[in-house]
Amino acid sequence: MSNEQIIAAMKARVFEANLILPKLGLVKLTWGNVSEINRELGIIVIKPSGVDYEKMTQEQMVVTDLNGQVLEKESLQPSSDLATHVVLYNEMPSIGSIVHTHSTHAVMWAQAGRALPAYGTTHADTFYGPVPCTRQLTKKEVEEAYEVHTGNVIVERFTENKLDPEAVPAVLVYGHGPFTWGETPNKAVQNSLVLEEVCKMASETEKLTPEVEPIPQFLLDKHYFRKHGETAYYGQK
Repeated sequence: MSNEQIIAAMKARVFEANLILPKLGLVKLTWGNVSEINRELGIIVIKPSGVDYEKMTQEQMVVTDLNGQVLEKESLQPSSDLATHVVLYNEMPSIGSIVHTHSTHAVMWAQAGRALPAYGTTHADTFYGPVPCTRQLTKKEVEEAYEVHTGNVIVERFTENKLDPEAVPAVLVYGHGPFTWGETPNKAVQNSLVLEEVCKMASETEKLTPEVEPIPQFLLDKHYFRKHGETAYYGQK
């Protein structure tokens, strides 16, 4: 496959993944974006900034280098969150795609500044433990390089908590919203959907039982590792 064909295929995947977000109720207006990286070619493909989903075309997906510099001459402007994606791709080399939304229940937890506890097995099937929330950005960070520092506080939280981005493929940015990731755009979108659902479940659970505790480690281990890793047995071989 030629480089041109690879880029065209990336644009197709990113375009389709972006279109899925409003269909799943994860995005309203233009509040979201999906990107994909090809490390061998040194490129990122991402949604253009502020373009209506109903009017957006596959050809409008923006191609940049790994520093976020646009590579195609007549390109639209990339998503304003591109710099955050760039930081995550550079600091988390195992991920292949990133999704950012302002989905309602995930944003509620981000606005509350709370990490999302693993209250049940639905959570444990995808996230190995709590989904972390970053610290609040400082005034200086916001004014200096907002999107870059958004990426930096995500990396900071994962480093401080010694988290594996593959085992916990999501984060809540304080006062902002969720970012998720995965090997492919479809997987990153799936993780975004799961995050939204378990955020809603957790909120309702706390209403029913305010003193609720996370599930025990042995149950978390069972549900996560039956789907992930060498001992996984869920699904078809």
